[in-house]
Amino acid sequence: MQVLRTPDARFANLPDYDFAPHYTEVDGMRVHYVDEGPRDGEVVLLLHGEPSWSYLYRHMIPPLVAAGLRAVAPDLIGFGRSDKPAAQHAYSYAGHVAWMKAFLEIVDLRGITLVCQDWGSLIGLRVAAENEQRFARIVLANGGLPTGDQEMPKAFRVWRAFARYSPWFPIGRIIQSGTIRKLPPAVVAAYDAPFPSRAYKAGARAFPRLVPAVPDDPAAPANRAAWQTFSRWEKPFLTAFSNRDPITRGADKPFLERVPGAKHQPHTTIRNAGHFLQEEKGQELAEIVIRFVVSRARRDNG
Repeated sequence: MQVLRTPDARFANLPDYDFAPHYTEVDGMRVHYVDEGPRDGEVVLLLHGEPSWSYLYRHMIPPLVAAGLRAVAPDLIGFGRSDKPAAQHAYSYAGHVAWMKAFLEIVDLRGITLVCQDWGSLIGLRVAAENEQRFARIVLANGGLPTGDQEMPKAFRVWRAFARYSPWFPIGRIIQSGTIRKLPPAVVAAYDAPFPSRAYKAGARAFPRLVPAVPDDPAAPANRAAWQTFSRWEKPFLTAFSNRDPITRGADKPFLERVPGAKHQPHTTIRNAGHFLQEEKGQELAEIVIRFVVSRARRDNG
């Protein structure tokens, strides 16, 4: 299998992203992650989605650290500074779940507060359901856990077709299309940084077709099993969705209805933000996470 590695020079002098890189190896591939804050702090695992990378969390990491939390933001394989298999068939939903499980075991993260969005939720929620002992609480933002039994929104179907057929796949502009405010050119370029050419974009191209959109999708049984776990999940579960995301609007409702740990939580709607709410409202989302983690940790510790 051909695996590509984005040259380090591509990540020099990116705006607001001066975090020290950390690396480990999973399945013979290098995985990059940001790891900031005290080693003994409550762990906040920040999982990005498609087609972003850990740069998406740059506005959230400093306030989390200032609050005494340990912020860990990995780049999924195929994204960011992590290695990138060059063939689309090298990517699968099950493979990404396995890679993230291995990452958590190698770095040995425990007592995790999962913060997840987009594909970060498809992967992160599966990992949490299958490794309950490592997780203390969950914050779900603009994401979900589809099983193929629900009709997918038109915006997603259009996106999936674009990713599959369009000869033009500009990562930075795609991020821009998922935000309400106009991004500075340097920020758009930073989202492009991991992808020097089309050869590096196989993971980004593959992800939309891996979403379970029909009942007999290969990932559907495992996602249904995860939902069974969440139907008895008593640990704190918080939703923080934005109000202007056409893809995930309303996806919080099944969690509010079915997850016991979602009862009596301070669920939030973040206003005037699109799909990539971390980009537009990172400080606000960070404050929501901080209040959730600190208050629950105090309560859990008596």
